[in-house]
Amino acid sequence: MQSIVVDAGPMIAMFNRTDAHHKMALAFLQRCDEVQLISTSLAVGEAAALLSGQQHRLFDFLQWAETTLLVDDQFNEDLPRMIEIMKKYRDLPADLADVSLIALCERRGIATVATIDSDFSVYRLPKGRKFENVFFDSAGGS
Repeated sequence: MQSIVVDAGPMIAMFNRTDAHHKMALAFLQRCDEVQLISTSLAVGEAAALLSGQQHRLFDFLQWAETTLLVDDQFNEDLPRMIEIMKKYRDLPADLADVSLIALCERRGIATVATIDSDFSVYRLPKGRKFENVFFDSAGGS
């Protein structure tokens, strides 16, 4: 089964109808029936924090995450690599959630991500491999 690593942005957009990417997030989700969606608790926490003022949205998000999302947390294992990644991209606004997703991709050998974050076009996997951002592709635009 194909795996896609999901960043906080698409998760937020799925549950916030006023988000500019809401329709694209719904289209993305509809195309992921046969795909394993994976993230880290740092990205899930970032999404939850940004939805926290809207209890019904937060509740719906958490229920979705529980049933649809595989949260792969190897924080202790990934932390040394996350620090290296933060050093490498210190000129970008690389946050802890982003670097946790990069470390997850490296560890699992996944290059496919769903993100709104343009920095993933700059981030690289080992041997200079680029990430494939399927969020915009799956929505048919942008």
